[in-house]
Amino acid sequence: MQSAIPKRPTIWQLAAPSIMANLMFSMVAMVQTKFVGGLGAPAVAAVGAGQRVFFALQALLMAIGVGTTALVARSWGAGRPEEASRITSSSIMLGALVGLLLMIFGMAFSRQIAGVFGLDEYTAQLASHNIFWLSAFIIGFAIDIILSSALRAAGNAWTPLLFGLAVNLVNLPLLYAFILGKFGAPRMGAAGAPFASGVSFLICGAVLVSLWMRQKLTIKFYPSDIFQKSRYRRLLHIGYPVALEQLVLQFGFFLFMSLIGRYYGTEAFAAYNVGVNMLNAAMVVGSGFSIAGSTLVGQHLGAGDTEGAARSGWHACSMAVAAMSVIGLLTVLNAPVLARFFLGSDEIAVLRTMEFTYIMSAMLPLLGVDMAIGGSLRGAGDTRFPLMTSFLGLIGMRCVLAATFAFFKLPVIWVYGSIIGDYVLKGTLLIWRFKSGEWKHSLANRLPRT
Repeated sequence: MQSAIPKRPTIWQLAAPSIMANLMFSMVAMVQTKFVGGLGAPAVAAVGAGQRVFFALQALLMAIGVGTTALVARSWGAGRPEEASRITSSSIMLGALVGLLLMIFGMAFSRQIAGVFGLDEYTAQLASHNIFWLSAFIIGFAIDIILSSALRAAGNAWTPLLFGLAVNLVNLPLLYAFILGKFGAPRMGAAGAPFASGVSFLICGAVLVSLWMRQKLTIKFYPSDIFQKSRYRRLLHIGYPVALEQLVLQFGFFLFMSLIGRYYGTEAFAAYNVGVNMLNAAMVVGSGFSIAGSTLVGQHLGAGDTEGAARSGWHACSMAVAAMSVIGLLTVLNAPVLARFFLGSDEIAVLRTMEFTYIMSAMLPLLGVDMAIGGSLRGAGDTRFPLMTSFLGLIGMRCVLAATFAFFKLPVIWVYGSIIGDYVLKGTLLIWRFKSGEWKHSLANRLPRT
């Protein structure tokens, strides 16, 4: 017998807490960049390389998180909160296992992984240390990604916000201590950034898991149902295209950044990473609307309301585009000041950062489409089409253009400009797909029978 259907939240009720949580992480990332920026462009480049590797290692974890969101939102929208909780328990078990394997891989091969970016020997060594420490704590990140995804899919975006606030409050003093060697902590330099973040997630994540296991959260803990094979099949069936998409994305970013590092030097490489941090506020706003669209599309489809699902997706998209456009404009107007704030007197790196920021800011509306419509499609279980658009946009357009420009030794601003082709193509394809309505029956058609 099904439970009463829980009341669905609005776009803002889901997006606002997620945006606030992400903005807090963005501000901490900016503080981290400021601390590391005082150590020079090699340290900034090393942190950027480490973050890119971390995102690559997270590919499988994000796949599990997307599968969790789609299935939990469907169950919650259909008035089956017990099933939503059982799915979460299975997801966390799977995520912890994947996190363990990624931890071993990243720690064992940190030096070899750092070598792919084409950085000079000193910078590559710094990047290796960052990759090692990011990998060491990845299980904690895995549990946070999956449990937070499940809570948001059930309409509870405030608990992940409070968790994010706690992580940041712990992280800030640890960043100061371990990067710069304050309060009696060892001076770890650039490697202090991932170490501090890992410790803060470990401490706060332990509290969150404790609350979950004590049945204090919206999503309950069901240990007796963790090993039901049908749930793992459903998670993997939805999640594997997301894992492939993330691998495509990370391979593309690796290739793109390697072209910058090999052909244009450390300053251009560091500028890309600083520019991304400067625009991080816009990206996390888009991420908030992506989460909201994904959740509401899944919940509406679970309740059999396909038109409501479509309205939620378009609404999330329009709000993401508007908000990201405004933030992009403000960033452009303040680009010189922000670049010098992060990079000090390194005029070459400052100039490259401004060039990248101008190009990326112009693309933020299309990035909003990518994030919101892509999230809505994934919430519906339509995870294969975003995989195709990511491959065509990033590999087929951005990387091919960037390699061509680098081969002909054009200025690095041309390589940065290849981003334009990427987002124009992806935005066009995603709008066409969502407008077609094919996604409305995607999950039902693809799930294996239980």
